[in-house]
Amino acid sequence: MLNRFVSAFLCGTLAALAAGGLSSRAAGQAPAALVIDGGTLIDGNGGTPVAGALIIIEGDRITTVSRRGQAPIPLGAQVVRADGKFILPGLWDSQVSYNWYYGEVMLNHGITSTIDVGIAGEIGAPHRDAVHKGLVRGPRPFTGISRFTNHPIGGTGLETPGTPGRTPKTAEEARALVRTWAELGADMIQIAEGGLPMEINRAVADEARRVGKPTFMRAYGPVLGPREAALLGTTNLPHSAGIGRSVARTPVVSEDDPRNEADLYADMDEAKAKDLIQLLVEHGVALTPTFRATYPGFQRDWDTFAQEDRRFFETADPALLAYYPPERIETALAVYRGRPGGTGAVRERRLQGFRNALRFHKLFADAGGRVVPGANTNPTRVPGNSLIHEMLIFVEAGISPMQIIQGATKWSAEMIARGRDLGTVEPGKLADLVIVNADPLQNIANLRQIDTVILGGKRVERGYSAGYNPVFRRESELNPPVEALLWVHAFKAVAFTGSGGRFNGQRPVGPGQPLPNPIESPQPAIESISPIMVTEGSPTTTITLRGFNFVRRSQVLFKGVPVPFTPVSGSELQVTIDAGLLREAGWHDLVVRNPWPLHPEIGLQWGHGTSNKAHLIVRFRD
Repeated sequence: MLNRFVSAFLCGTLAALAAGGLSSRAAGQAPAALVIDGGTLIDGNGGTPVAGALIIIEGDRITTVSRRGQAPIPLGAQVVRADGKFILPGLWDSQVSYNWYYGEVMLNHGITSTIDVGIAGEIGAPHRDAVHKGLVRGPRPFTGISRFTNHPIGGTGLETPGTPGRTPKTAEEARALVRTWAELGADMIQIAEGGLPMEINRAVADEARRVGKPTFMRAYGPVLGPREAALLGTTNLPHSAGIGRSVARTPVVSEDDPRNEADLYADMDEAKAKDLIQLLVEHGVALTPTFRATYPGFQRDWDTFAQEDRRFFETADPALLAYYPPERIETALAVYRGRPGGTGAVRERRLQGFRNALRFHKLFADAGGRVVPGANTNPTRVPGNSLIHEMLIFVEAGISPMQIIQGATKWSAEMIARGRDLGTVEPGKLADLVIVNADPLQNIANLRQIDTVILGGKRVERGYSAGYNPVFRRESELNPPVEALLWVHAFKAVAFTGSGGRFNGQRPVGPGQPLPNPIESPQPAIESISPIMVTEGSPTTTITLRGFNFVRRSQVLFKGVPVPFTPVSGSELQVTIDAGLLREAGWHDLVVRNPWPLHPEIGLQWGHGTSNKAHLIVRFRD
């Protein structure tokens, strides 16, 4: 299964390269230079800010960083006057489970890059590449495609190797998954928990090094903790995973231990904390503590956060509310109902734990460690606001505004191995910048006062569009190539392995045999699609659908249009997609529809004659 999947992906890639040619989007006359004239530059490197800066951008790159009057402004350049303002690298939210409706909100908050630890499946890389090419409006998303876990998503056996949440049985299977995810375009490799066998963890870390990908490890234990993760070479501990357990004076001896992270930090052993800080700093491990998400209700500004999040939606642009899912608004505000964190002695203990967590990260920063703000932005958070709130909690911890800015720019880019192109304002780097109206070194909340956002050398038009609908519309962490596999799995068991009787289905006919032609159709189901991905402008392509309950009068629809197919067997259809239907990039639906009337038992009780959806990814051509 794995080899077939990789082969199909590589064939699609080679076909795209063979189609070749310079895209019309990349052709044409080079745009005029963009110049930022004046203002104070905070370049992300941590040095003294530069007053009266002059920054020249040509194409999507910064070509000059100087002072006003020390370099000529190119003829015909577009000039942004920044006197009295402050210029920074574009901001990063470094812990995100990205959803499609975040894009404009994040750009309006100066967020130009995200690190997706929720993971997106096969659609993650095409979405990222479309943003990088300027074809989708949103921040640059960096993704791991999938993640290793002890609790696999699905478990039907039909999931693709790119489905988020894979549990390898052997070290070699783990290595193969790392290679597959790298081939699919992963920016990093993530181990999402600490319970996998150590031989699996070692294999993942080693293979990630071989393919040149950083690793993120949620090292919560009991097998993989922060110490083990650091020694394996992890770049980042999302959620600062496992630190509370590692520094607790009273060890966790059972996974039934009722203590949460705040309880563990409340019992912090100073010597253990000092020793762990030294190890993490020596090994260059960055921490993303997600204070707001991990310790809700304990922050000194919690009530202010609640007011600001409610106000965000109460005063939102109607164009944003036209597409922002109402149920997601309700979900994002639900945390403010009541006061999370317990009551009485429990709350006091956990409040002390929160304060110890802040102190640990302050000590880590003082020792030279990199603390990176990531809001754990997901449907339970307000995008944009949540990152500023996380930064304000960093201030509560005593971390300096300059360190916070570096964490949200330079250090984020470096921990995802993108420091050569992003994270600071320097010649040769991609031109992602934000200009604010007040000094963030005086008050980090001044990062809210956005004047201008530049992404890839182009000024971002701020505001919202009621018709915002990204081409690769990511609805969740999963985005599977075939939907409803749990339904398929359950239905197949009933249809083919039931306990006799005239209402049980028949196994699919074999190769070369005609499809059945029943008077009453069964409900069709799709189990897999191959290839999963092709390139915009591909020639006429054959897609293989596998499933069951295909009949002689079945129809296959692609983007709602009937398309021809050849039955290989009762469980496999070779579907022909005309080149004219592959001219538009996107995440396109394929379904099988059976004619009515439907069978009363294996038809009507399981659907309405149209199968679950398969998706063909048509990525943008280069």
